[in-house]
Amino acid sequence: MPKRSIPGSSGLLRAMSLLGEPVLHTPCEPVTDFGASLASLVEDMFATMYAAQGVGLAANQVGVPLRVFVFDCPDDEDVRHLGHVVNPRLVTADGVTVRGPEGCLSLPGVEAGTPRFDHAVVEGVTMDGDPVRVEGTGFFARCLQHECDHLEGGIYLDHVTGLRRSRALRAVRRAPWARGRALPGSLG
Repeated sequence: MPKRSIPGSSGLLRAMSLLGEPVLHTPCEPVTDFGASLASLVEDMFATMYAAQGVGLAANQVGVPLRVFVFDCPDDEDVRHLGHVVNPRLVTADGVTVRGPEGCLSLPGVEAGTPRFDHAVVEGVTMDGDPVRVEGTGFFARCLQHECDHLEGGIYLDHVTGLRRSRALRAVRRAPWARGRALPGSLG
């Protein structure tokens, strides 16, 4: 059996971008350079995601405005999905809409019941430029939609309404990391 390194094992931890930082609220640029810097970014993203105990991470969450995300996420049947997608496109989001708890590494400690489709398909390429298609259901479908939102400059709270949104925004304002931070107008 060939030796395969564990994703992130040689990566460096990067600082997490937090809600209010412009890089989180601006659509990301397509990747055009598939060289060593992209491979390092993906490796660093895995290391950072694991250190933060997340299941997915978009490049703009570590301050890099490029269309890349990594994931190590189970679905509802506890099947592990591990990988990355460069220049992803959410080509399908359908099925029933399920409201479930959702959080984000860029909004630590804040969670809200968020509606997401129960099925999602993302297409893109790997860091080597090879085509990749990732399909998910349940919790993994939620993860795919969440990361694609990030790359468009969105966050999960954009999908939350009513009392759930009010409670989440109150939690954001009270969070220690948000003190003194300029939050986007729709969140303040």
